[in-house]
Amino acid sequence: MPIDPAKAVAAEPRSADISWDHKDVQLYHLGLGAGIPATDPDELRYTLESRLHVLPSFATVAGAGMGVVGGLSAPGIDIDLAAVLHGGQTVTLHRPVPAAGRAVSTSRVAAVYDKGKAAVLVLRSEASDADGPLWTSDAQIFVRGEGGWGGDRGPSERLAVPGREPDRTVERSVREEQALLYRLSGDWNPLHADPEFAKLAGFERPILHGLCTYGMTLKAVVDAVLGGDVTRVRSYRTRFAGIVFPGETLRIRMWADEGRVQVTVTAVERDDAPVLADTLVEHA
Repeated sequence: MPIDPAKAVAAEPRSADISWDHKDVQLYHLGLGAGIPATDPDELRYTLESRLHVLPSFATVAGAGMGVVGGLSAPGIDIDLAAVLHGGQTVTLHRPVPAAGRAVSTSRVAAVYDKGKAAVLVLRSEASDADGPLWTSDAQIFVRGEGGWGGDRGPSERLAVPGREPDRTVERSVREEQALLYRLSGDWNPLHADPEFAKLAGFERPILHGLCTYGMTLKAVVDAVLGGDVTRVRSYRTRFAGIVFPGETLRIRMWADEGRVQVTVTAVERDDAPVLADTLVEHA
């Protein structure tokens, strides 16, 4: 079997020095669609270095996402990358992310689950600087055709949609060139830029990065429910339920309760096709 779960989980963590500055943060925010209107004081917090705060989902690209790349090349993992799907993402904040910094990112395979027709790898990346832990990022990676060895199926966390109208609903347009801009933050997969490659992968045209939708959604929650205060976010998780094409519109529905906001995201032009599900922002 190309995946050896015991060997993968027991492997020594891989560490790398990562760094970022205000330009990396600004580019990431612009890749999420920040800066419209360009002179809006609320948007300037994402785009102007003198007022800059950092959306916590930046953790997924800081250091170009070393955790996922390192995890897929870990001992005990020998897979066809064409069979890989990003199934879910969780970021847990230990303190606010600074607008510039240096840290050590340590990545490992935290778990391997057997879903029958697929395996799920939990790739964990933990970042710390001189003052201590910054964030923990877990990517849930589906590997099609690699399950069925009788292992632990792992947790199945599904959030029932609340039986009431959303407290807030916003729509966010995905610009035609947005994937081209977002990929400059480190995800160079041609699936998001090259029409011919996208067709080979079974898509009519390039698709938006799932982590771009992930960041756009957190920004919407911060702006609409948390008063624009990124430091209130404690953790953020989602399951990738569908794709988004550049040029489409995201409909983001939010249900706010004490200390948490539950979210669903759909594609407006495709009859509210699911995009993000089981999405939860926990906050102070």
